[in-house]
Amino acid sequence: QVQLVESGGGLVQPGGSLRLSCAASGFTFSGFSIGWVRQAPGKGLEWVSDIQSTGSTYYADSVKGRFTISRDNAKNTLYLQMNNLTSDDTAIYYCNRNVFYGQGTQVTVTS
Repeated sequence: QVQLVESGGGLVQPGGSLRLSCAASGFTFSGFSIGWVRQAPGKGLEWVSDIQSTGSTYYADSVKGRFTISRDNAKNTLYLQMNNLTSDDTAIYYCNRNVFYGQGTQVTVTS
């Protein structure tokens, strides 16, 4: 079965950086688009970024220029490098492939 396990969240000051990881299993990782969504406190799910099997990447306007999505097909792992974080980035971040989601990892940006 499809499993997505996120890690790398934490507490960071504004302007700081974090790198999230998502370990995937149960499917042919290299053959699928995969991405990140997030849920801020009291809000709905927000799409953040996708990376296609071809390597093409897409970003929400709110993170463009600050976040970088990447994948390592040899390790079946998805990454999200997040730089210049602001309080608006505080959320639970979920790895997402189609209807499948991981358990999420909390990112809190606060001074």
